[in-house]
Amino acid sequence: MRRDNYMLDDEKDIEEQNESSFSLVADFEGNEEQLFDIKIDLDNDLPFLPLRNLMLYPGVFLPIAIGRKSSLKVVKEAEKNKSIIAIFCQKEARIEQPLKQDLYPVGVIAKVVKILQMPDHTTTAILQGIKRTELLEVTQLRPHLRGEVKLLNDEVPPKNDKEYAALVESCKDLTIRYIRASERMHQDSIFAIRNINNPMFLINFICTNLPFKIEEKVELIGMDALRARTFRLLEILNREVQLLELKASIQMRAREDIDQQQREYFLQQQIKNIQEELGGSTQSQEIEELCAKGKSMLWPREIAQTFEKELAKLDRTHPQSPDYSIQLNYIQTLLGLPWGVYTEDNLNLIQAEKTLNKDHYGLEKVKERILEHLAVLKLKNDMKSPIICLYGPPGVGKTSLGRSIASALKRKYIRMSLGGVHDEAEIRGHRKTYIGAMPGRIIKSLIKVGSSNPVFILDEIDKLGSDHKGDPSSALLEVLDPEQNNTFHDNFLDVDYDLSKVMFIATANNLNTIPAPLLDRMEMIEISGYITEEKVEIAHRHLVPKTLEANGLKKAGIKIPKNTLEAIVESYTRESGVRELEKKIGKILRKSARRYATNGSLEKSEIKPDDLYDFLGAPEYSHDKYQGNEYAGVVTGLAWTAVGGEILFVETSLSRGKGGKLTLTGNLGDVMKESAMLALEYIKAHASVLKLDEDIFENWNIHVHVPEGAIPKDGPSAGITMATSLASALTQRKVKTNLAMTGEITLRGKVLPVGGIKEKILAAKRAGIKEIILSAENKKNIDEIEAMYLKGLKFHYVNEIKEVFVIALTKEKVADAIDLTVKKADKDKK
Repeated sequence: MRRDNYMLDDEKDIEEQNESSFSLVADFEGNEEQLFDIKIDLDNDLPFLPLRNLMLYPGVFLPIAIGRKSSLKVVKEAEKNKSIIAIFCQKEARIEQPLKQDLYPVGVIAKVVKILQMPDHTTTAILQGIKRTELLEVTQLRPHLRGEVKLLNDEVPPKNDKEYAALVESCKDLTIRYIRASERMHQDSIFAIRNINNPMFLINFICTNLPFKIEEKVELIGMDALRARTFRLLEILNREVQLLELKASIQMRAREDIDQQQREYFLQQQIKNIQEELGGSTQSQEIEELCAKGKSMLWPREIAQTFEKELAKLDRTHPQSPDYSIQLNYIQTLLGLPWGVYTEDNLNLIQAEKTLNKDHYGLEKVKERILEHLAVLKLKNDMKSPIICLYGPPGVGKTSLGRSIASALKRKYIRMSLGGVHDEAEIRGHRKTYIGAMPGRIIKSLIKVGSSNPVFILDEIDKLGSDHKGDPSSALLEVLDPEQNNTFHDNFLDVDYDLSKVMFIATANNLNTIPAPLLDRMEMIEISGYITEEKVEIAHRHLVPKTLEANGLKKAGIKIPKNTLEAIVESYTRESGVRELEKKIGKILRKSARRYATNGSLEKSEIKPDDLYDFLGAPEYSHDKYQGNEYAGVVTGLAWTAVGGEILFVETSLSRGKGGKLTLTGNLGDVMKESAMLALEYIKAHASVLKLDEDIFENWNIHVHVPEGAIPKDGPSAGITMATSLASALTQRKVKTNLAMTGEITLRGKVLPVGGIKEKILAAKRAGIKEIILSAENKKNIDEIEAMYLKGLKFHYVNEIKEVFVIALTKEKVADAIDLTVKKADKDKK
């Protein structure tokens, strides 16, 4: 911004102004009277000069830097014509074209003594104030400001007024004290002040040149009575001198402490002394409280030594230092940790088992592992907690099981979600020297829960990520190793903390994304999907009461019987867990709640299977049913999906064609395609087993299809199903009724075991299957399944594909069997 005067908040400008003003007054030493004897011939209006943050008083000389073109024109014309101008101060310095309301009304009539061209190509005008004046009206804005003004007379006390003389001397003494205490005023100015004898000039000179607030300068020039102006000036000088001397005193005290502290704490020491002036600091009291709390902690001796050392360091640190808050945060973290604080475990095994059974139906393996841990803890009274990983599909109750375990053990419960975490500092924390440093989430969770032996759920451990900030899964290696976590090292704490009493329970959906070293440190417990009967029982015991309460219908008397729940599971959900089932129950109850809230009564107090259409709409899913064995080449297989088991149909058809082309359709993956090729090559190599003419493969094309082509399918478990389908199609023999199979094959005809046996068996039961063919090695999986799920099923255990053909293929051919024989005439042509 361009300017036409010195800004008082610019230190350099103030010094230049003061030096120039004091040198000018030195030229008039002893001749102050002539400064007020100038005759004024006042016209109707005068050109005037608006100044920023500066006020000129009568009799005083002042250099003004000219910036505005209009202002430069005014001073040049005034110098040339030896005329006078009016000076007024702007209320806001940023305004370039001020109007009357933008100016203080009282100013001064002045004359231009001299105009100087400065070396930096700026123009400076030396002005002399003559008489106080008041702005009546602005009569012209361009090319420069003009306005009507009125002269103001000063009420000067008589020369023999001793009280006023003493008042002026007091102002002179305070001004000299101010100049001595100020680092911004030139000390040679004292000589000029002492040699000013005219009281009015002295007062005006002090008002012009000392850096008061501009509002106070306007207030002073607006006073007609010189005595009142002098009294007001004395008050201002007293205040400014006291502030300067207090500042000097603070600086002096700070200098005395510089030898004991580094020079960068100089400004901080000034603040400290100010605090002492205001009544002292609370630092000592805060440190005493921290020390008293530290004495009551149950921490090891080496931790106590670290605490004392860090507390002494805090005591030496200044409260306003950035290091103080960092050090205080570290000590508060040390004090907040539950050193040696443990909750008492519930060692009543019967009661713990009841608690687990009450909260969760099924999940026998997990409950058994927890009760084993409690039994050993009861006998030994001290042991490291196990590191358990519960893995399985979504919605089977892995996370909620952790809360039940904490309830059974009567321990505190913490849950930390690891999904999307990609910063190692989330686990280990930051080093405390960094700005904004904090401990890792494990330490923060222990501080929050206030116990060193909680049940700690590491949720979604398979969703951990990694980037340039480190690998959190690698940081967890120390946490989840019972041999290492008794000395867990958090970067922020920088001391070891014992995590061996914490029961860590991780949850995961997919083990393939978890690093092998991390898997090795955990005890893996699979939580497979629930069967229909289990889902119905879970809904009856837990989901329905929970959802009734959530929807305000606990006292309404509405009932959802088990056959209705089974219909919901079979027709409206397809999942391994029970999340979707809970949503469907909630949807039914919300509709009932609306009707109940509207009419005050339930339309249906018992929801029957036939009512589900009104509440949930048309059924969303239907399970495949066995389709019979009327066609050759159609075989029922068993498949595993993320939402449970399913039956799978493999269809094979033949068509005449040279070369024996094999076509595979049905959105099959590479593994299933390879299984089909393996099965065909085996049948070609062992055609005699099925009593096939080898020429069939040259004259018939084979097409293998797996229905529901929109759904991707892959895996090795359809190997024997495809082989049987090909054998049935090529021999045109029927497949045994109500038979399903699953197993992998090799090129030599070996039948290998597959997974997901429990889910596949349940799918077979739903579809009405009576007999199942499995690999002999899968017998151990059947033995682990409860007898209630095997009722009504017959199992055939095989080692080779030949055995499958014997069991699956009947001697009966289909009614419209294709004639696969090769005509003799065709052979002769060849």
